[in-house]
Amino acid sequence: MADELVHYTVTGGIATITLDSPHNRNALSAQLRRELSAALESARTDDAVRVVQLTHTGPVFCAGMDLKEARGAGSGDQGVNEFPKILDQLWSSPKPVVARLAGPARAGGIGMVAACDIAVAVPEATFAFSEVRIGVVPALISLTVLPRLQARAAHELFLTGEVFDAHRAVEIGLLNACVPAEQLDVTVAGYLKSLSLGGPKALAATKELLSRPRPATPSEGFAAMNELSAGFFASAEGQEGIRAFGQKRKPSWVPAD
Repeated sequence: MADELVHYTVTGGIATITLDSPHNRNALSAQLRRELSAALESARTDDAVRVVQLTHTGPVFCAGMDLKEARGAGSGDQGVNEFPKILDQLWSSPKPVVARLAGPARAGGIGMVAACDIAVAVPEATFAFSEVRIGVVPALISLTVLPRLQARAAHELFLTGEVFDAHRAVEIGLLNACVPAEQLDVTVAGYLKSLSLGGPKALAATKELLSRPRPATPSEGFAAMNELSAGFFASAEGQEGIRAFGQKRKPSWVPAD
Protein backbone atom coordinates (compact mmCIF):
# COMPACT_ATOMS: atom_id res chain seq x y z
CA MET A 1 0.00 0.00 0.00
CA ALA A 2 1.26 3.45 -0.90
CA ASP A 3 0.44 4.90 2.51
CA GLU A 4 2.15 2.23 4.60
CA LEU A 5 5.23 3.26 6.57
CA VAL A 6 6.73 -0.23 6.94
CA HIS A 7 7.15 -2.65 4.04
CA TYR A 8 7.45 -6.41 4.51
CA THR A 9 8.73 -8.83 1.87
CA VAL A 10 10.06 -12.40 1.95
CA THR A 11 12.55 -13.73 -0.60
CA GLY A 12 14.71 -16.82 -0.31
CA GLY A 13 14.03 -17.27 3.37
CA ILE A 14 14.90 -13.65 4.20
CA ALA A 15 12.21 -11.31 5.53
CA THR A 16 13.07 -7.69 4.77
CA ILE A 17 11.39 -5.08 6.96
CA THR A 18 11.84 -1.57 5.60
CA LEU A 19 11.09 1.63 7.52
CA ASP A 20 9.69 4.04 4.93
CA SER A 21 8.78 7.31 6.62
CA PRO A 22 11.52 9.65 5.36
CA HIS A 23 9.41 12.78 5.84
CA ASN A 24 10.02 12.56 9.60
CA ARG A 25 13.34 10.67 9.48
CA ASN A 26 11.63 7.34 10.15
CA ALA A 27 10.58 8.51 13.61
CA LEU A 28 8.65 6.00 15.70
CA SER A 29 5.18 7.39 15.11
CA ALA A 30 2.05 5.50 16.17
CA GLN A 31 1.50 4.20 12.63
CA LEU A 32 5.12 3.14 12.16
CA ARG A 33 5.20 1.40 15.55
CA ARG A 34 2.02 -0.48 14.76
CA GLU A 35 3.18 -1.60 11.32
CA LEU A 36 6.69 -2.48 12.52
CA SER A 37 5.34 -4.66 15.31
CA ALA A 38 3.00 -6.42 12.87
CA ALA A 39 5.87 -7.07 10.45
CA LEU A 40 8.06 -8.51 13.19
CA GLU A 41 5.23 -10.80 14.26
CA SER A 42 4.76 -11.95 10.66
CA ALA A 43 8.46 -12.79 10.42
CA ARG A 44 8.37 -14.71 13.70
CA THR A 45 5.40 -16.87 12.75
CA ASP A 46 6.23 -17.50 9.08
CA ASP A 47 8.00 -20.86 8.74
CA ALA A 48 9.41 -19.75 5.39
CA VAL A 49 11.42 -17.00 7.12
CA ARG A 50 14.88 -17.96 8.31
CA VAL A 51 16.49 -14.55 8.86
CA VAL A 52 15.20 -10.97 9.20
CA GLN A 53 16.72 -7.82 7.73
CA LEU A 54 15.74 -4.44 9.25
CA THR A 55 16.49 -1.57 6.88
CA HIS A 56 15.16 1.82 5.79
CA THR A 57 14.54 4.29 3.00
CA GLY A 58 15.74 7.88 3.10
CA PRO A 59 18.90 9.31 4.64
CA VAL A 60 18.11 8.39 8.28
CA PHE A 61 17.66 4.92 9.76
CA CYS A 62 15.48 6.07 12.68
CA ALA A 63 15.32 9.33 14.63
CA GLY A 64 13.71 7.79 17.73
CA MET A 65 10.27 8.52 19.14
CA ASP A 66 8.02 10.95 17.27
CA LEU A 67 8.27 14.00 19.52
CA LYS A 68 5.35 15.77 17.84
CA GLU A 69 3.05 13.01 19.05
CA ALA A 70 4.57 13.18 22.53
CA ARG A 71 3.70 16.83 23.10
CA GLY A 72 1.03 17.39 25.74
CA ALA A 73 0.36 13.70 26.41
CA GLY A 74 0.28 12.28 29.93
CA SER A 75 2.56 9.44 30.96
CA GLY A 76 -0.15 6.85 30.30
CA ASP A 77 -0.73 8.12 26.77
CA GLN A 78 2.88 8.40 25.61
CA GLY A 79 3.77 6.37 22.54
CA VAL A 80 6.87 5.11 24.30
CA ASN A 81 4.56 2.74 26.22
CA GLU A 82 4.28 0.65 23.03
CA PHE A 83 8.03 0.54 22.44
CA PRO A 84 8.97 -2.29 24.85
CA LYS A 85 7.06 -4.76 22.69
CA ILE A 86 9.08 -3.80 19.60
CA LEU A 87 12.42 -4.00 21.41
CA ASP A 88 11.44 -7.39 22.80
CA GLN A 89 10.29 -8.65 19.41
CA LEU A 90 13.71 -7.78 17.99
CA TRP A 91 15.74 -9.06 20.93
CA SER A 92 13.85 -12.32 21.47
CA SER A 93 13.10 -13.12 17.83
CA PRO A 94 13.84 -16.83 17.25
CA LYS A 95 15.10 -15.82 13.80
CA PRO A 96 18.34 -13.77 13.75
CA VAL A 97 17.86 -10.08 12.91
CA VAL A 98 20.38 -8.01 10.94
CA ALA A 99 20.18 -4.20 10.97
CA ARG A 100 21.29 -2.36 7.82
CA LEU A 101 22.03 1.31 8.37
CA ALA A 102 22.72 3.64 5.45
CA GLY A 103 22.27 6.66 7.73
CA PRO A 104 22.07 7.95 11.31
CA ALA A 105 20.18 6.58 14.29
CA ARG A 106 19.16 8.43 17.43
CA ALA A 107 17.71 7.44 20.80
CA GLY A 108 15.06 4.75 20.25
CA GLY A 109 16.53 4.03 16.84
CA ILE A 110 19.75 3.00 18.55
CA GLY A 111 17.74 0.85 20.93
CA MET A 112 16.45 -1.09 17.93
CA VAL A 113 19.93 -1.42 16.44
CA ALA A 114 21.20 -2.83 19.74
CA ALA A 115 18.27 -5.25 19.93
CA CYS A 116 19.28 -6.78 16.59
CA ASP A 117 21.78 -9.64 16.55
CA ILE A 118 24.04 -8.07 13.95
CA ALA A 119 24.30 -4.44 12.81
CA VAL A 120 26.19 -2.95 9.87
CA ALA A 121 26.44 0.75 9.00
CA VAL A 122 28.17 3.09 6.60
CA PRO A 123 30.84 5.54 7.87
CA GLU A 124 28.43 8.44 7.34
CA ALA A 125 26.01 7.03 9.92
CA THR A 126 26.12 8.85 13.23
CA PHE A 127 24.60 8.05 16.60
CA ALA A 128 23.57 9.91 19.74
CA PHE A 129 21.71 9.12 22.95
CA SER A 130 20.01 12.49 22.77
CA GLU A 131 17.43 11.88 25.50
CA VAL A 132 19.06 13.88 28.31
CA ARG A 133 19.31 16.92 26.06
CA ILE A 134 15.54 17.15 25.86
CA GLY A 135 15.04 16.29 29.53
CA VAL A 136 14.12 12.62 29.24
CA VAL A 137 15.89 9.38 30.19
CA PRO A 138 17.16 6.58 27.88
CA ALA A 139 15.46 4.08 30.15
CA LEU A 140 13.87 1.57 27.78
CA ILE A 141 16.73 1.43 25.33
CA SER A 142 19.19 0.87 28.18
CA LEU A 143 17.87 -2.70 28.37
CA THR A 144 19.11 -3.51 24.87
CA VAL A 145 22.01 -1.06 24.59
CA LEU A 146 23.87 -1.63 27.87
CA PRO A 147 24.50 -5.35 27.22
CA ARG A 148 26.28 -4.29 24.02
CA LEU A 149 28.28 -1.24 25.11
CA GLN A 150 31.51 -0.92 27.02
CA ALA A 151 30.69 0.49 30.46
CA ARG A 152 32.88 3.62 30.23
CA ALA A 153 31.51 4.47 26.81
CA ALA A 154 27.94 3.98 28.01
CA HIS A 155 28.43 6.43 30.90
CA GLU A 156 30.01 9.01 28.63
CA LEU A 157 27.53 8.81 25.78
CA PHE A 158 24.33 8.38 27.82
CA LEU A 159 25.20 11.35 30.04
CA THR A 160 26.59 13.78 27.46
CA GLY A 161 24.28 13.01 24.53
CA GLU A 162 27.22 13.70 22.22
CA VAL A 163 27.18 12.50 18.62
CA PHE A 164 29.58 9.68 17.74
CA ASP A 165 30.42 8.07 14.43
CA ALA A 166 30.09 4.55 13.08
CA HIS A 167 33.75 3.72 13.61
CA ARG A 168 33.42 4.40 17.33
CA ALA A 169 30.13 2.49 17.36
CA VAL A 170 32.10 -0.58 16.23
CA GLU A 171 34.81 0.02 18.85
CA ILE A 172 32.34 0.16 21.75
CA GLY A 173 30.22 -2.81 20.62
CA LEU A 174 27.12 -1.18 19.13
CA LEU A 175 27.90 -2.24 15.54
CA ASN A 176 29.50 -5.33 14.08
CA ALA A 177 30.92 -3.54 11.06
CA CYS A 178 31.33 -0.16 9.40
CA VAL A 179 31.76 -0.43 5.63
CA PRO A 180 31.74 1.99 2.67
CA ALA A 181 28.33 2.62 1.17
CA GLU A 182 29.18 0.63 -1.96
CA GLN A 183 29.93 -2.42 0.21
CA LEU A 184 26.94 -2.16 2.54
CA ASP A 185 24.54 -4.44 0.67
CA VAL A 186 27.20 -7.05 -0.08
CA THR A 187 28.30 -7.13 3.56
CA VAL A 188 24.74 -7.43 4.86
CA ALA A 189 23.96 -10.11 2.29
CA GLY A 190 26.98 -12.07 3.51
CA TYR A 191 25.70 -12.03 7.08
CA LEU A 192 22.20 -13.00 5.96
CA LYS A 193 23.51 -15.94 3.93
CA SER A 194 25.72 -17.17 6.77
CA LEU A 195 22.84 -17.02 9.24
CA SER A 196 20.51 -18.90 6.88
CA LEU A 197 22.86 -21.91 6.99
CA GLY A 198 22.09 -22.61 10.65
CA GLY A 199 19.34 -24.94 11.80
CA PRO A 200 16.21 -22.96 12.71
CA LYS A 201 15.76 -24.56 16.11
CA ALA A 202 19.48 -24.46 16.82
CA LEU A 203 19.61 -20.75 15.99
CA ALA A 204 16.64 -20.00 18.26
CA ALA A 205 18.17 -21.99 21.13
CA THR A 206 21.56 -20.35 20.62
CA LYS A 207 19.98 -16.89 20.73
CA GLU A 208 18.32 -17.83 24.00
CA LEU A 209 21.62 -19.19 25.29
CA LEU A 210 23.38 -15.91 24.54
CA SER A 211 20.83 -14.02 26.64
CA ARG A 212 21.00 -16.30 29.69
CA PRO A 213 22.73 -15.17 32.88
CA ARG A 214 26.16 -16.76 33.11
CA PRO A 215 26.76 -19.25 35.96
CA ALA A 216 29.33 -18.16 38.53
CA THR A 217 31.65 -20.97 37.42
CA PRO A 218 31.65 -23.37 34.45
CA SER A 219 31.09 -26.33 36.77
CA GLU A 220 27.76 -24.84 37.88
CA GLY A 221 26.50 -24.82 34.30
CA PHE A 222 27.80 -28.08 32.89
CA ALA A 223 24.75 -30.19 33.78
CA ALA A 224 22.22 -27.89 32.14
CA MET A 225 24.40 -27.23 29.10
CA ASN A 226 25.13 -30.93 28.63
CA GLU A 227 21.40 -31.68 28.64
CA LEU A 228 20.82 -28.96 26.05
CA SER A 229 23.71 -30.10 23.87
CA ALA A 230 22.88 -33.82 23.99
CA GLY A 231 19.23 -33.08 23.25
CA PHE A 232 20.13 -31.22 20.08
CA PHE A 233 22.59 -33.90 18.93
CA ALA A 234 19.75 -36.42 19.19
CA SER A 235 17.04 -34.15 17.75
CA ALA A 236 15.59 -34.49 14.25
CA GLU A 237 17.31 -31.27 13.23
CA GLY A 238 20.65 -32.35 14.67
CA GLN A 239 20.46 -35.76 13.03
CA GLU A 240 19.62 -34.17 9.66
CA GLY A 241 22.64 -31.88 10.01
CA ILE A 242 24.90 -34.81 10.87
CA ARG A 243 23.64 -36.81 7.86
CA ALA A 244 24.08 -33.82 5.55
CA PHE A 245 27.64 -33.33 6.76
CA GLY A 246 28.48 -36.97 6.14
CA GLN A 247 26.83 -36.92 2.71
CA LYS A 248 28.52 -33.62 1.76
CA ARG A 249 25.22 -31.89 0.99
CA LYS A 250 23.31 -28.93 2.38
CA PRO A 251 20.89 -29.66 5.24
CA SER A 252 17.21 -29.59 4.30
CA TRP A 253 16.64 -26.28 6.07
CA VAL A 254 19.03 -24.25 3.87
CA PRO A 255 16.98 -22.05 1.48
CA ALA A 256 17.43 -22.64 -2.22
CA ASP A 257 19.74 -20.16 -3.94
